[in-house]
Amino acid sequence: MNIKEQLQADLKTAMLNKDELRKNVIRFTVAAIKNAEIAKPGHELSDADMLALLTTEVKRRKDTITELEKVDRPDLLKEEKAQLDVLMNYLPKQLSRDEIVETAKKVIAEVGATGPPFGGKTPQGVPQATGQVMKRLMADLKGKADGKLVSEVVNELMK
Repeated sequence: MNIKEQLQADLKTAMLNKDELRKNVIRFTVAAIKNAEIAKPGHELSDADMLALLTTEVKRRKDTITELEKVDRPDLLKEEKAQLDVLMNYLPKQLSRDEIVETAKKVIAEVGATGPPFGGKTPQGVPQATGQVMKRLMADLKGKADGKLVSEVVNELMK
């Protein structure tokens, strides 16, 4: 069962159970998928495309949560966190920081990148080395880890 079919099945269940939060989040997500399909006529989204769309929705919720924490709005914060929990069920298991560090070390060794990210000399040049590491890591970890966290880890390891 692909992501879209899973969303449709879960929408039916949420409607039967009168779970308004889950129903609304799933409806919004299905609408975003349909809009993306309409934007590319004759092109049905692959699971990878839908995963990217879900990742974008999760990132949007996380950004909103950060902003709501800054302005001290616990009422809206609770709702956004609940929506985020619903969306997280459709993403693959997220990697821990330790797992990201381990994967990043392997990629850094494979690429041959060393040194600080914005200074010092490396065989390939630091910005290119960091870019190569990030490119490889994000391809491997797409949907499994937050890009900000991956970037933090790479910058720490490249120091």
